[in-house]
Amino acid sequence: MTEDLDARLRSLGASGDADALIDLGCDLADAGRHAEAEQCFRRAAERGDTVAAFNLGNALAAQQRWEEAVDAYEIALAGGEADAWRNLGLVLEDLGDLAGAMRAYRGAVDAGDLEGGLQLAFLLREQGERDEALAVAREIAAAGDDEAAAVVACWTYCTTLDPGLEPDLRAGAAHFPAARTDLAHLLRETGRPEEARWVLEVGAKRGEQVSWLPLGNLYREELGDDEAAEEAFRAGIAAGDVYCHQNLAVLLADRGDLDGAVEQFRLGAEAGDQLAAQTLRGLELG
Repeated sequence: MTEDLDARLRSLGASGDADALIDLGCDLADAGRHAEAEQCFRRAAERGDTVAAFNLGNALAAQQRWEEAVDAYEIALAGGEADAWRNLGLVLEDLGDLAGAMRAYRGAVDAGDLEGGLQLAFLLREQGERDEALAVAREIAAAGDDEAAAVVACWTYCTTLDPGLEPDLRAGAAHFPAARTDLAHLLRETGRPEEARWVLEVGAKRGEQVSWLPLGNLYREELGDDEAAEEAFRAGIAAGDVYCHQNLAVLLADRGDLDGAVEQFRLGAEAGDQLAAQTLRGLELG
């Protein structure tokens, strides 16, 4: 594959064939060779190709050259490449321009990009605009997006704890990991811990980070299996869930491993878990 890409690079030379340059740039990007992909896209974009400008933005974003990526996306949009709206929004989020990101995501919605609309819903929710976020997610779900429907079920359940949402959460579990954990919570609350365990274990096997913490809690609280709980918490930590440090620390403390517990509280605090930080301060003061 590498030799083929190198041969194509050599053969194109100073070619002005925009389509060939874009095809090669896409293959280079797929191979992780973003700087070389950038050069291909740039050459095609200089010939006025808006698809190339869009892909140039992607190559620049992959190199974390955010401001340059914004410029490329705006050129693509000016040329009518509506697919650039969502990616522009993502880059503007990375730059901290949340108002600009919202405008870009709204542009994606207007262009019929359902995934871009869902990004708008997520950003609105992060900014505390929960009612508006839910309204946007419902609009996207009504357009036929399965992930948006799962998000609506999840957010509604978090607010209402309505057991009548079980069918919606079941349908959404495969599309939005938090819908799976909410389904497991509902199952526990309605006296079905074994099914809840199965639901969470499926999520864990699928690599869904959010399944590990509630799975560990279920092992401890419902099944009395501290060994399985410890494995789940450690797996969650390995997957990047910093809140598992706190729960693992409590388990270790209950077992009498105070040094291990303090270490986990410290790691959780360093990762930004306020509860772990509070517990650690209490231990240090005590």
